[in-house]
Amino acid sequence: MRTFSTLPVELVYRIMDHQNDRTLFCSMQNICRRLNQILSTYQRYQTLITLDLNGNAIGDGGSQHIADALRTNTTLITLQLWCNEIGAEGAQHIANALRTNTTLITLHLWHNAIGAEGTQHIANALRTNTTLTTLHLWRNAIGAEGAQHIANALRTNTTLTTLHLHDNKIGTEGAQHIVDALRTNTTLTTLNLSWNRIGAEGAQHIVDALRTNTTLTTLHLNRNGIGAAGAQHIADGLRTNTTLTTLNLSWNEIGDEGAQHIADGLRTNTTLTTLNLSWNRIGAEGAQHIVDALRTNTTLTTLHLNRNGIGAAGAQHIADGLRTNTTLTILDLEGNGIGDEVAQHIADGLGRNIVPTVKHGGGNVKVWGCFSWNGVGNLVFIDGHMIGEMYRGILENNLLQSAQKLNLGSQIVFQQDNDPKHTSHIVNNWFRNKGIERLVGPPFSP
Repeated sequence: MRTFSTLPVELVYRIMDHQNDRTLFCSMQNICRRLNQILSTYQRYQTLITLDLNGNAIGDGGSQHIADALRTNTTLITLQLWCNEIGAEGAQHIANALRTNTTLITLHLWHNAIGAEGTQHIANALRTNTTLTTLHLWRNAIGAEGAQHIANALRTNTTLTTLHLHDNKIGTEGAQHIVDALRTNTTLTTLNLSWNRIGAEGAQHIVDALRTNTTLTTLHLNRNGIGAAGAQHIADGLRTNTTLTTLNLSWNEIGDEGAQHIADGLRTNTTLTTLNLSWNRIGAEGAQHIVDALRTNTTLTTLHLNRNGIGAAGAQHIADGLRTNTTLTILDLEGNGIGDEVAQHIADGLGRNIVPTVKHGGGNVKVWGCFSWNGVGNLVFIDGHMIGEMYRGILENNLLQSAQKLNLGSQIVFQQDNDPKHTSHIVNNWFRNKGIERLVGPPFSP
């Protein structure tokens, strides 16, 4: 009877051919020295750089197997473990592996239950890990205490550039911890603090840090209830900050007053290129303030004002303002009741500036669609749960065909949000192979 230690290499390769990536990565390492040697020469294992284990309910026990594999693996750069019922114990296993792993760059742990305790384990590992650049910890109930652990790690970590703490209930206190770390951290460029109940006071803490931080370029603060007062704090920061290029303030109930504050900040800001003010109860008056700022602002290229109740009057203000603005190329006014005639005036104003842009739509209505400044492309009704493979198929069968239908030519820019299925490895490869440029918006933008 033969075992792995005596089977011919070619036969072992054939056995490996029938294993999925999870088995190959987690269950075939460290069985015996010979199998490790064979595995290290197996082409599929050598090229395994992304492992997607999302939604597999692996729990803390499965995390132990993942961690054991990470200690010796030298190929994996992206690990996706979201929605896996991983708790503090599982986070500790992963953290232990991060202390010695030297290749992993991106780690997705969102929508688990690691809490403040599990966050402390991850944060401790970040103090010594020198390769991880992107960390997704959102929806893990880490609270203010967990935010403090992350902040402590940020003071010494010199490699992390992207941090997502979306929907963690960190509150004003947690925001204070994070921004205190931003005063000395010099590597973080993208920070997502959406859905964290930081309020106006938390917004003020963030602005205080922006006065001295010179590396943060992308900041997501949507769904934080900052209101008009918080918008004023943010505007104050925009007047002096010279590094922030993308700011998401959607779903913050800033109203017309808050829009006026943001407009005041835009008049002197010279670096912000993308601003999301969607779902903020901004009416015609607020739209007037924003467009008045656009008459002098020369850097903003993308503006999201969808679902604000701007109406035809507010849209007409925007159309008038676009006659002098020469830099805005993407304007989202969906769901504002502006009417066809005014929409045409706006399109005419943008026409001088734009690169043909196709925007993704769909979401909860189970429809994929795309539209541009001059029409609507294909619509696809989605049957079942959307995953990366299905999304790639929809793109393959509809995107370029829609661009042709709309007479956009071959040099299009496709805009979509940062939902994981939209940015999965298989989808990224598709865009790369097709040579299509993308603008990726905020995660799960409304």
